[in-house]
Amino acid sequence: MRFPAKIVWLTLWAACVAEDCTEPPPRKQTEILSGSWTAQTYQEGTQATYKCHPGYRTLGSIVMVCRGGKWVSLHPSRICQKKPCGHPGDTSFGSFHLAEGTKFEYGAKVVYTCDEGYQMLGELNFRECETNGWSNSVPVCEVIKCSPVTEPENGILSGAQEPSQDYTFGQVVQFECNSGYMLDGPKQIHCSTGGMWSEEKPKCVEIACRPPDISHGYPVSPKGIYKAKERMQYKCARGYEYSERGDSVCTKFGWVPAPSCREKTCDPPHIPNGFYTPELTKYRAEDKISYECKTGFYPTIHGNTATCTGNGWQPAPRCTLKPCDFPVIKHGSLDYPYRDYFPAMVGQQFYYYCDHYYVPPSGNYWASLRCTREGWSPKIPCLRQCTFNYLENGHNPYREEKHLQGKTVKVSCFKGFSLQNNQNTMTCTENGWSPPPKCVRVKTCSKSDINIENGYFSESEFTYPLNTQTQYKCKSGYVTEDGETSGSLTCLQSGWSAQPVCIKSCDKPVFENARAKSGSEGAWFKLNEELQYECLQGFESPGGNTTGTIVCRADGWSDKPTCYERECSIPKIETYLDVYPKDNKYKVGNVLKFSCRERLIMVGADSVQCYHFGWSPDIPTCKGPVKPCGPPPVLLNGEVKDTQKEEYRHSEVVEYVCSPRFLMKGSHKIQCVDGEWTALPVCIEETSTCGDIPNLDHGSVGPSDPPYHHGDSVEFSCREAFTMIGPRSITCISGKWTQLPKCIATDELERCKWLKIPGSETKLHDNAEFDHNTNQSYKCRGKPEHKSSVCINGRWDPELTCEEEAQVQLCPPPPQFPNTRSMTTTVNYQNGEKVSVLCQENYINQDAEEIECKDGRWWSIPHCVEKISCSQPPNIDHGTIQSYSSIEEKGEILEPRVYAHGTKLNYTCEDGFTLSEEDGTTCYMGKWSSPPRCVGLPCEPPPPSIPNGVLSHTSDSYQYGEEVTYDCVKGFGTDGPASIRCLGGKWSNPPECIDTSCVNLPHFEDAVLISKRKKSYKSGEKLTFKCQLYYKLDGSNTVECINSKWIGRPACRGTLTKFENLFTSVS
Repeated sequence: MRFPAKIVWLTLWAACVAEDCTEPPPRKQTEILSGSWTAQTYQEGTQATYKCHPGYRTLGSIVMVCRGGKWVSLHPSRICQKKPCGHPGDTSFGSFHLAEGTKFEYGAKVVYTCDEGYQMLGELNFRECETNGWSNSVPVCEVIKCSPVTEPENGILSGAQEPSQDYTFGQVVQFECNSGYMLDGPKQIHCSTGGMWSEEKPKCVEIACRPPDISHGYPVSPKGIYKAKERMQYKCARGYEYSERGDSVCTKFGWVPAPSCREKTCDPPHIPNGFYTPELTKYRAEDKISYECKTGFYPTIHGNTATCTGNGWQPAPRCTLKPCDFPVIKHGSLDYPYRDYFPAMVGQQFYYYCDHYYVPPSGNYWASLRCTREGWSPKIPCLRQCTFNYLENGHNPYREEKHLQGKTVKVSCFKGFSLQNNQNTMTCTENGWSPPPKCVRVKTCSKSDINIENGYFSESEFTYPLNTQTQYKCKSGYVTEDGETSGSLTCLQSGWSAQPVCIKSCDKPVFENARAKSGSEGAWFKLNEELQYECLQGFESPGGNTTGTIVCRADGWSDKPTCYERECSIPKIETYLDVYPKDNKYKVGNVLKFSCRERLIMVGADSVQCYHFGWSPDIPTCKGPVKPCGPPPVLLNGEVKDTQKEEYRHSEVVEYVCSPRFLMKGSHKIQCVDGEWTALPVCIEETSTCGDIPNLDHGSVGPSDPPYHHGDSVEFSCREAFTMIGPRSITCISGKWTQLPKCIATDELERCKWLKIPGSETKLHDNAEFDHNTNQSYKCRGKPEHKSSVCINGRWDPELTCEEEAQVQLCPPPPQFPNTRSMTTTVNYQNGEKVSVLCQENYINQDAEEIECKDGRWWSIPHCVEKISCSQPPNIDHGTIQSYSSIEEKGEILEPRVYAHGTKLNYTCEDGFTLSEEDGTTCYMGKWSSPPRCVGLPCEPPPPSIPNGVLSHTSDSYQYGEEVTYDCVKGFGTDGPASIRCLGGKWSNPPECIDTSCVNLPHFEDAVLISKRKKSYKSGEKLTFKCQLYYKLDGSNTVECINSKWIGRPACRGTLTKFENLFTSVS
């Protein structure tokens, strides 16, 4: 009974579990359902059989069964897979690649390409894997052929085939011309790709040469055309010389020898007994050196500089033992002017004597000059001798004192008196005592003499002696004209040195999210002075502006410069566009990302960024079908980087590069957006050049030809036993060289230590060392691929790490900034990429010229502001501004009242003056740049000579304003100033040395001469007189001959009148 019960139970259970399928079996993409399936329901256990679509296959049958109301597969592993087609077949002189698919199976497509020099027969260059195998036959590549070439008129072919025979790819044809003719075109051509000759066949024309383009040189009196054997002369630019000769002959091969100019250079000079600077391995023309000689040696008479010329160093730098020239003894003379004995040799000596009031250093009347290796000894042959026997308003010395030039004497003045300048010492100088022995009443200054508005004296004294200082302070909120809180005054002979001023001021304010604009960066500001400020990036003032102005007032600043963080509202978004992240407000710098719903295609940027001027670029839209684009537009002075196509799909990107010497502004990538290309960049000419190539220690630079324009590169190499670290070449970018490499001694290169890398599976000894340039690989735990790093002078590049690299975020397309050239694009940029920005016409960029993609958003936002014009330019001493514009018919010169930004005006100097470094001034944002100076020209040596006079000193050159003094020979003196001055390349009028002797004797009624009478008296000689009868001497009884005039008279005072004399005599 137990078994029948079990059967009943199972039957009941099956009736409860069994369930029909209410839908037909599913239809699959690669499978075909067999039979008809139109019923509403299918019983439990019903089976459905499938076949594979053409091009697919499977092992066994594919069956699905209805179980529990669902269709399930009886053999899940059985699926329809693509049929393989096997290898597509190779083609001779060509290759193929998989264009579609990853294996040689149904649906795959291989495209064949021919090797260089071969072309494909037929139109089909591909094979497709179809249901029955590969389509069509393997394409065939045949060698490219060029059509035959005929001889040029008046010429022949060399290395040619038969006249009617074709040429194969790579074959070369050379051309020669008959006598008297030359090639106009290439000397040879070759059969190139496409079955075309590389160039047009040349012509044989009558020999003629055009004036050549000579680097750093130019033809002399050039002609339009030169005939055969005609000679052309040329010259080289300053600093260059002929490579071979200065002329060239026109031949069938062109100019022979080829005219060229090479740079003049000089080797380092050899200067025995001297040393020079700067020390270089090579010097260019016009380079100068300065040299000094060892003790006892002297440079040549041309000075201590030499210049590199085409003929070597000029003048030749030499250090020699210098003899002694004829000595000009100031305030003295040689005993006899032995001019035939000069220049004198070292060791020779000559006797001399000094004028009145002057003595030799020995103190004797006679002394000798000795020629030494250092020159004449003593250096100063005649010293002034000063006599001190009387001090006006002071204490006289006990006895007369005599002191030599340079000696200082301390004196004692009466109370309340002092020497000039409040001194208590006087010094014997070449011209006598300085200051003179005269005590004057001491000058004092009183505080009551001066009033300090908004300030006060900070010291308690009331009066101050001459040349003493006192301090004063300004009240709070006031400063001196120098911006200090205190200043000083000095008591001078004329009173206080200055009137102290305390002016109202404001300290530099505290900014909140702002900064002072360029030109307003002072530490303090005067009353009513304005300060302009600008908000930091992402901030604005309460009124919505990014700039503002505050004024310094009596009660402080007119306002507080405060900026608040700017925000962007959520933009208006169409129905099918999803945005992330969603928020009500976004800060400057936040990025929004977009996606389209319902399989629509996005047209426009897939992300935008919040800036201080709003969202940029524009919000995208979602569309259904989109249109492709044709070939990309032509870029002036630039080109597409890769090979162009006839058609581009929506969202495809094309990249541009500028021609050499041009700089790109704007996005270098454009994108196809629904049939239209985004905005092109602009290639602008970069006119700035780089200076001399920087020197590389222990290295040298390869051949190069200045000037160096934007984009030019030069390559370096290191000396033997040195290794280069860094790139081998540097490039001129916008007038600046990129970073130099380094040359490090090979035996000094540092080794790299292998440190333990967390997460690494590579087993190496800790602290193992590796030589420079060793490439070492290692494996990180859980990663299939190996990583590698190179040892570069003690540092691993890249750094050894197994840490997960953060996923780099792309930046939205670059924005369209206010007042900039159009740069609309929809291309995303990678981290570190930069885009140059160009302002609109009449606008100038006051911030960064490039924006940089960093951490998923753009940084270094530019600021294009309108250019500000300038008023009248500055005037300069001894110079005038050249005419700006003129009206020819009226002959008038117009000087505009306003000058546009960027205007440059040039100056000209008066005769005798020349401009300093720059020749003009430029208007920049409302202000003129510093103008040049008109500098006086130097005067050519020597100064003019005068009869009976010699120069006190000579020089190799005389600068503007420099003075030279004449000394007249004994018995002569100047009637006026003894000096002349260099005034703009010309000397002022020289003095005259006139005879200073006195001829006619002076006559006095009250005195008679007692000195010996002579025909003439030298300047400085004195005559002695005695008083007549009835006259008494009351002072000096001498007169002195000074510069041909008698100075002074005897001090004779009468004792009786004439009547008294007569009365006395009668008595």
